[in-house]
Amino acid sequence: MPNAKQNVLTPLTRDFYNRDTLEVARDLLGCWLVREINGEQMAARIVETEAYCGAEDSACHAHRRRSPRTEAMFGPPGHAYVYLVYGMHWLLNVVTEPDGSPCAVLIRAVEPTANEDAMRAIRQATGKQLSNGPGKLTRALSINKALYGHDMTQRDQLWISAASHHEPVATGPRVGIDYAKPEHRDAPWRLWLADNPWVSKAR
Repeated sequence: MPNAKQNVLTPLTRDFYNRDTLEVARDLLGCWLVREINGEQMAARIVETEAYCGAEDSACHAHRRRSPRTEAMFGPPGHAYVYLVYGMHWLLNVVTEPDGSPCAVLIRAVEPTANEDAMRAIRQATGKQLSNGPGKLTRALSINKALYGHDMTQRDQLWISAASHHEPVATGPRVGIDYAKPEHRDAPWRLWLADNPWVSKAR
């Protein structure tokens, strides 16, 4: 794990998230997702994201209306939007754009980079199955409803730290949004590090 004294584990600022959602989705690639539990840190490199671009995006949860489930999306940028799918998988998103604009980036896959053994103790999976999908990574990092609305710009429990990468970025349609309008269903708003083996199989 990088030396904390090098400031690499400092959370990204609110200004980072207070930007165009597609730009944030691209810039999150290569960054470190850090989870701290009882003083022990686990970290993983973000290798795949999806952008959800507000009320006009028919794939976005905020498309139809504001609700208790989507309330975090309407709040300040930099907060966690965590929700349950299929009644069993928690998914982690981070809110983007100004307060009141319900946009977010889904973290779809991560590559373990620090304390992988602790992650495997939480989620017993072989090889890349540990975290090469949005529901897998939340299980491995013990991310659930308790972190709904959590401020990820603070160095507490869950945050993202800046890091650079030199790999090419690939784009394609988002996954599991057959209900969306064609223009949103086909939009290339899923981004991933093209050659990274930890990217999900949904290509």
